[in-house]
Amino acid sequence: MKSITEFLKAKESGKKITVISTYDYWSAKLCEEAGIDAILVGDSLSMVIQGNDSTLPVTLEEMIYHTKAVKRGAPNTFIIVDMPFMSYHVSVEDAVRNAGKVLKETGANAVKIEGGRQMTDIISKLVSVGIPVMGHIGLTPQFINQLGGYKVQGKTEKDRERLIEDAKALEKAGCFSIVLEAVPSDLAKEITQSISIPTIGIGAGSNTDGQVLVFHDLIGIFEKTPKFVKRYLETGKLIKEALKNYKGEVENGVFPGKEHQY
Repeated sequence: MKSITEFLKAKESGKKITVISTYDYWSAKLCEEAGIDAILVGDSLSMVIQGNDSTLPVTLEEMIYHTKAVKRGAPNTFIIVDMPFMSYHVSVEDAVRNAGKVLKETGANAVKIEGGRQMTDIISKLVSVGIPVMGHIGLTPQFINQLGGYKVQGKTEKDRERLIEDAKALEKAGCFSIVLEAVPSDLAKEITQSISIPTIGIGAGSNTDGQVLVFHDLIGIFEKTPKFVKRYLETGKLIKEALKNYKGEVENGVFPGKEHQY
């Protein structure tokens, strides 16, 4: 995909949208070569790359650094950048300044902001100055201390109604798409049918307009992944085995052999 209009066309035509969340040159390059529609440089890099226990510590400068690498790996892919915690919460002015900095310095195409109706003023302003915004509702990791953990959202009737209204408010504010994270599949279907912009699900069932997964989860880098993840490879096991083989060959004088010497 090249622009937000292609997201909208995909929904209209019923074409499912594929998004991968990743953070560096080589994985972005593979995503582009595989024809993935869009790359989300997620603030999940705080956990996946930096080893933190939440998304909160990652900084704006770190997001910019990783997005530059992704852009070099996937120059022809639509790239969305997570605005990190406290980079857009203090004021509309801060949000515009920081989101503008992200797009100017990285060459990315859009930003993503977590939250529902409470974020509409910020989103409207960003859109009005030419910064495309993807919304994000359901399980919003930046609100983890308020949510009390990584739990499925929208289980009660009150919460269902709130999320539906949030989605409609984000559409009205100008979002070109909305991520639905960790919500019941029937609720995701209802939200998807109630708005004209595409929904991208993660742990939201099959009735959204597209799906997003973290690259490292999809290829099985870590031993454990969430229930909603399908592991297409067991790369972690393969890498560990290769490292053990290397260690053994070095220790036993097998590597380097004559064919590896000058």
